[in-house]
Amino acid sequence: MTTILIYNPDNNTMERYEREENQYMPYSTYLTVNEFRGSSNSTILWSDRRAIDAFNVTRLNWGRPIYVGFAFKRIWEGGHGCQSQHYAGVSFDTAQNLTFAERAQLRTLAEQLGVWGYVEPEYLTPTWVHFDRRIGPPACAAGYPLLRLGNRGVYVLVLQDALNALGYTGGGLDGVFGSGTQNAVIRFQRDRGLTPDGIVGCLTWTELACSARGVGQTPTVVNP
Repeated sequence: MTTILIYNPDNNTMERYEREENQYMPYSTYLTVNEFRGSSNSTILWSDRRAIDAFNVTRLNWGRPIYVGFAFKRIWEGGHGCQSQHYAGVSFDTAQNLTFAERAQLRTLAEQLGVWGYVEPEYLTPTWVHFDRRIGPPACAAGYPLLRLGNRGVYVLVLQDALNALGYTGGGLDGVFGSGTQNAVIRFQRDRGLTPDGIVGCLTWTELACSARGVGQTPTVVNP
């Protein structure tokens, strides 16, 4: 059984579900938990309802299954860049099993539907189709949004996961930027010579995400 956290922007809440690997992701009738998990070994996964909805729309208009080769990873598992949208659970690398021409068709469809925040150009991903429902504006170019006390969502989960992995505990892993998360951010900022304001902007994201990426499951990683 896997715990799945879904941020629902309609009511600004983090929703919690329990699913078997062969069951569909919350709000999806096409994407199973196992497909979304990919190579992650985590007992908890997360996504944003807008990303699930975007995948549903794309799959419906495509009219046949979309192979997902890579979707979710926790930041300490690594596998992508420092501020990858995969760590936020809103990114899909798909269609590795299709021909070049078929991938071009899927990429064009994803662009035309307008439901994704970003569809990667063919020259960057010629052997797969990448689309993600990133939430902006980014604090750094193509990165994560600025976060502060009171925010909720999948990027807060990435923040908390990175802090926990590096030993800056106190905020748990619930996607809610409360006082515990703020205090952990301040401690991290002080240790790294950053302005200790508890606000996660470009400099803090860069230092934190790159430090936590791929460090492995440390003793302070939280698995609710």
